[in-house]
Amino acid sequence: MTTDTPITELHGVGESLAKKLAILRIKNIDDLIRALPRKYQDYSKVIAIRHIRPGVVTIEAKISQTTGRYVRRGMHITEATASDDSGSVRLVWFNQPYRAAALKSGENYYVSGEFVFKSRRLSIINPSVELKSDFPINTARIIPIYRETKGLKSFQIRRLVRQVSDFTKKMPESLPKWLVKKQKLMPLAEAILQMHFPDSSTKLADAQKRLGFEEVFELTLASLLNKHELHQNKSFKIRFNEKLAKKFVSQLPYKLTDTQRKAIWQAYLDMRKNWPMNRLIEGDVGSGKTVVAAMVALMVINAGYQVVFMAPTELLANQHAETIHNMLKPMGLADKLTLLTGSLSTAQKKRVYTSISTGKVQFIIGTHALIQEKVDMHKLGLVIIDEQHRFGVEQRKELLKKAGHAPHVLSLTATPIPRSLALTLFGEMDISIVDTKPVGRKPIATKICSPNSRPQLYKNISQQLGSGRQMFVVCPAITESEFLPINSAEDVYKKLSTGPFKAWRVGLLHGKMKSSEKDKKMKDFINRQLDILVTTTVIEVGVDVPNACIMLVENAERFGLAQLHQLRGRVGRSEHQGYCYLMMGDSSAPSLRLRALENSNDGFKLAEMDLEIRGPGALYGTMQHGVLDLRVAKLTDVKLIAEARAEAQNFIDRGEDLLQYDHLAKRVNALRAVTNLN
Repeated sequence: MTTDTPITELHGVGESLAKKLAILRIKNIDDLIRALPRKYQDYSKVIAIRHIRPGVVTIEAKISQTTGRYVRRGMHITEATASDDSGSVRLVWFNQPYRAAALKSGENYYVSGEFVFKSRRLSIINPSVELKSDFPINTARIIPIYRETKGLKSFQIRRLVRQVSDFTKKMPESLPKWLVKKQKLMPLAEAILQMHFPDSSTKLADAQKRLGFEEVFELTLASLLNKHELHQNKSFKIRFNEKLAKKFVSQLPYKLTDTQRKAIWQAYLDMRKNWPMNRLIEGDVGSGKTVVAAMVALMVINAGYQVVFMAPTELLANQHAETIHNMLKPMGLADKLTLLTGSLSTAQKKRVYTSISTGKVQFIIGTHALIQEKVDMHKLGLVIIDEQHRFGVEQRKELLKKAGHAPHVLSLTATPIPRSLALTLFGEMDISIVDTKPVGRKPIATKICSPNSRPQLYKNISQQLGSGRQMFVVCPAITESEFLPINSAEDVYKKLSTGPFKAWRVGLLHGKMKSSEKDKKMKDFINRQLDILVTTTVIEVGVDVPNACIMLVENAERFGLAQLHQLRGRVGRSEHQGYCYLMMGDSSAPSLRLRALENSNDGFKLAEMDLEIRGPGALYGTMQHGVLDLRVAKLTDVKLIAEARAEAQNFIDRGEDLLQYDHLAKRVNALRAVTNLN
C-alpha cells in the first residue's frame, strides 16, 4: 500500500462506506490521513467510580447485568452495571440494541460518557465502551471528533485512521528543515499523528501550532509570490499633474476627506513605478471610493491612456457612469467617457467599439464582460474593479492580450477586511483604507426590535414615509420554507402591500427575477415611483439611493454580522438621518452580534468580531471551495500570522526553489489562484 492506495483497500471499507467517505473528500489513504478532526472530547482522565460527579467522566470497570427491553413507542433501552473496587454505576443506552450482545461479562472496559441524573437515578448515558488496551481509540484519551455525514460516524473514521497510523509516521517533511528548526516546530509526521490521537493536551497544542503555522505560511507564500511575479511585469509610468488634481478637487461639490486624499496619493505613487499598481481601496459603504477611483483615473487619461471601470451589475455600471460623467463634465472631459453594457443594441455596441479602438474615448465603464467583449483597447493604462468581481490570473491574461502590457489595477471593496485577512488573502495587494465618512453624514440609528413591537414601529415608519423618505425591507429568503420559521420576501410583500402599508407603493425585488425585471424595479425605486422595496440580500452590493433612509431587516438573527453591516450601508447616504430596524424572528434575547451592530457603526471593528465568531468562510465563503482550507489556523492569531508571513518572505529572499518541496509546491500553486480572492 501507498498513500495513493484507494480507501476501498482498507479493512471494512466496502462500496457503500467508500461513497460516504467520498462525500467528505476521502478517496485514498492520503486523504484519510489529512482529514483532520474538527474538535476533541477529553476522556483522558480515568477515575474511580466513587469519585465520579455529574459531567463527562471516564472509568475503568467490569460490566455485568446487561439487559435490553423495548418501551413505549418502540424505544429500546439497554442497561448494565459497571463496577470497580470502589463501587458501581448504572449505564444506559437508548436505541442501541446491539450493546447487550457486544458486552462481555468479566472483561475490563474503559467507559466514557456523561454522568447525569435521569429517570430519578444517576447514570452514565449512551457511553462509549471499549475493551481496555494500550491504545484505545474511543475512550480513555483525548478523542478526535471528525466531520460526519449521514451513515458515517466519527468512531468509524477513527478505526480507519488507526489502520493507517503507520503511514502517518512515515510522512515526509513538507517544510524546509531550517524553518522547522528555527520556529521550533513539531515534525509533520508527529504533528499529524498527534492531531488524530493526541497523547496529551500539550502535544495537541504543539501539533496545532505546527499545522496552523504551515497553513498560514503556504497562504502568505502564495500571495507574496504573486506579488513578486507582478513586480516583474512592466507597466506605463503615469506622471502626477498637480495643477490638474487641484482643478478636479475645486470642481467637486464637497471636500475630500483626509483618508480619501491619502488613498489617492498612494495610488499616484504606485503608478509612477516601473511595475503595475495592484492596490485595494477598502472603505465602508458610503465612504466615497468612487471619487477616489475617478481622481486616480484622471491622471491616466491625462497621460493619454485608457481606463476600464468594471462594475458588478449593469445597473451599478449605469450609476457609476452618471456619477463620473458629472465629475468629468466641469473638466471638459465628459466626452471622453462611454458606457458599454449588454443592453446596448448591436449598432450602439459597434459605435462604442470603434470609439474605443481609435482612442476617441478613454474612460470605458461597464460590467465584467468588458474584457470578454470584442473590445480592441487603444492604449489601456488602468483597470478599476468595483466590489465582488474578482480579478485573477486568467483575467489579467485577457487584459495583457488586449493591452500588450500589464495595466495598473485598482480594486474597490465596501467589505471591511480584518487585518489578519489583509495580511494573508490580500498579501499581494497594497491596501488603502478610506474609513472617514463624507462631511454631513450621520451615523445610522440601529435598533433591535421584537415582533410584538411591530404596530408602534410601523406607525413610526409611516411618519417617515410621510416625510418623503423611502424604505428597504430585507428578508432572508425569497419564498416560505417548510423547515424554517422565516418571513420570506414574497410573504412579507403580500402582507405589507395589503396591510399596514397598503396606502404606500410597495415593490418586490429578488434574485430569481429576470435581469431586466430587476433593473426596472430598482429604477422605479430610485426614481421614487416606489416607496417601499421588499427584497433579499440581492441589494447588498447595490446602487446609491440617497432618499432611502429606512431599512427593516426581517429575521435579523439569520444574517451574519458583516452582512448586516453591509446591508445597513444601503441607507443613510444623504443629509437625512438613516434608520436600520433589526426585527427578530421571536422575542428571545438578541445575540451578541446583533447587540454589537446596534451599538457600533465601525465596520472594521464588526468585521473583526464576525471573523472571531464565525471564521473566514462566513465572511468570504466563495473563496474556499476546498482549496483555501484553513482547518487548524485561526486567522485571529495575529502573532502566528506575523511569524508565518515573515518566514514566507524569508523563503523568497533566500532564493529557495519551491519545486524541491513537493507537497508545499502543490499547495502554494493551488493557493496562488485563490489569494486576493481571485
